[in-house]
Amino acid sequence: MPDLYELLDLSQDASADDIKRAYRRQARQHHPDAGGDEETFKRITHAYRVLSDPDARQRYDRFGDDGTPSTRGNGDPFGFGGAGFGNVNDVIDAFFGSAFGGQARGGGAGRRNAPGRDVLVGVQLTLEEVVTGTRRDVEVDVAAACETCGGSGSASSGGASRCHECGGAGQVQRVVRTAFGQLASAAPCEACSGTGRRIEDPCTGCAGEGRRAEQRTVTIDVPAGVADGNRLRISGAGEAGRHGAPAGDLFVEIRVEEHNIFERDGRELYAEVAVPVTQAALGGTLTVPTIDGEDAVVPVPAGTQPGDVLTVKRAGVPATGGGRRGELHLVVRIEVPTSLDAEQRELLRSLADLRGEELQSSGRGLFTRLRGAFQR
Repeated sequence: MPDLYELLDLSQDASADDIKRAYRRQARQHHPDAGGDEETFKRITHAYRVLSDPDARQRYDRFGDDGTPSTRGNGDPFGFGGAGFGNVNDVIDAFFGSAFGGQARGGGAGRRNAPGRDVLVGVQLTLEEVVTGTRRDVEVDVAAACETCGGSGSASSGGASRCHECGGAGQVQRVVRTAFGQLASAAPCEACSGTGRRIEDPCTGCAGEGRRAEQRTVTIDVPAGVADGNRLRISGAGEAGRHGAPAGDLFVEIRVEEHNIFERDGRELYAEVAVPVTQAALGGTLTVPTIDGEDAVVPVPAGTQPGDVLTVKRAGVPATGGGRRGELHLVVRIEVPTSLDAEQRELLRSLADLRGEELQSSGRGLFTRLRGAFQR
């Protein structure tokens, strides 16, 4: 069982008000009616029940918790049920109003025309595809409009009639007694599940839901210049709404694979390039591949040093959706030859003599001279 303080993101010296605020914040995030995970919501509710009760909290601090969400009263983890305060959903409504109602439990009149849920899928791209843009097909599992009834949920042409329990409002008024006083709230109508409509002759293809599970392929045009973590939105490609309500949207999250040569920073690309020591000293040109697969000729100034940067204009990443490209920056690494024949060695020795450089092992290096300067 996780630490109850950690579940609510609290320290062990949290006050009663801190606990209440933390629970409200977590409940908004994890309540199943808001799209959260039911098991997580049960755990944070149990944590609140224990930590908000001084005696239970003291026992927990001393002996820990066995993870059993024991209840008091009417099975209410807040302990309000036995005092006539209703169940935990009443307490949630008392805390947050009917903000959660538009999802799994009904949601009042707003649910009748609420669009279907949004859908999120991921797509992985190479850096080359980011530079050029690409087109991808993605598989999406969604609730689509039932083909048998056209999304109406009714097997007959009569469709749905107005719910007689709520008069078509989709919700009924009720008064809830809580530990914080008597509050009035609107609850989804159980007779019509908050839709305000009653289907007398449900469609056999979808059991009156108006939707059926479907896997569909959606073609996505990914513009050039997108970055890792960007999301593309395709309107109306999400889940269908109930009984003809508008569909939700499809969101495609971009993930960019790490490249084995180039590193990206915004529109700029970086890579390391090896320059022979002779070319670094005398100057010349290098031919290097770019992210486009084409070669670029790069001038190397005489006297180039390790860590210097050579730049290839407009060989980076374009701005999102196209436009001016960034640059390719090549960080110089001097390549020192490791195998020399006798003639090459002699040439290097002659160069060292001409420059007055000592090659014997007794010569003092730069670090030695600096260290000696501080020891005077």
